[in-house]
Amino acid sequence: MSDGPRLRLGLPKGSLQETTRKLFALAGYDLRISSRSYYPDIDDPELECILIRPQEMARYIEQGVMDCGITGLDWLLETQAKVEELANLRAPWPNYGPVRWVLAVKEGSEFQRVQDLEGKRIAAEAVGLTRHYLSQHGVEANVEFSWGATEVKPPILADAIVDVSETGSSLRANQLRVLDVVLESTPRFIANREALGDPWKRGKMDRLLMLLNGAIAAATRVSLAMNVPRTALPRVLEILPALGTPTISTLADEQWVDVSAVVEEKQVRDLIPQLAEAGARGIIETPLNKIID
Repeated sequence: MSDGPRLRLGLPKGSLQETTRKLFALAGYDLRISSRSYYPDIDDPELECILIRPQEMARYIEQGVMDCGITGLDWLLETQAKVEELANLRAPWPNYGPVRWVLAVKEGSEFQRVQDLEGKRIAAEAVGLTRHYLSQHGVEANVEFSWGATEVKPPILADAIVDVSETGSSLRANQLRVLDVVLESTPRFIANREALGDPWKRGKMDRLLMLLNGAIAAATRVSLAMNVPRTALPRVLEILPALGTPTISTLADEQWVDVSAVVEEKQVRDLIPQLAEAGARGIIETPLNKIID
């Protein structure tokens, strides 16, 4: 236990939990989450971590119980908590990509647009989010909190639902049709406003976010390194779609140079044959943990 100042960090329990642990590992932290404890261990004495449901995170951060934390944009808007959003942590990993909240009705129903739901019953777990959406469209309806199995409620228990849909498979399985997308949500890093006014806490958050964002930036990129004859260098540089300017280093043989660049991983299978045909040799692909802009 550190005797110095500490930043109290809220980590999301549930669907975001394992991916959050992976994100922290890539950022350089050893975050150990026990199934028996809501207080994970982390190898940074200046951080105190607590597991909290994303639905409650913004409220606790607004109250100052937590200094900062990670939750979805959906629950941030649902609670209308007065906190500061510092980063969008969208990443190409399970549950860290965009999730859609959709307005859906039963296949074959008479409802074709949100305005057709005037005065009707809508079941939703995110009641505040749904009411705000309806208000934006000038619609008054009876929004009821759903305790689960929301997709089975139309047409008997509700005329429509607002629910999370990642693939749409559950909606199709229950013969539901999407009328509109209410919100596209991604994980956000949020902070208590008073905590941001503390220079030490703000500095700690900034350093943490630099590493988290660096890990996310590296998630879809790799480093390519190769030896290139000087005569082939112009052609190789034309082929490389580098994140920044490629690094070129001299070798013992003055007729050759070493070239390294950061590229999108999905491009590698097309790039390597092109680079080889252009004259590059000894091509090495290396995964990246962090990219700091």
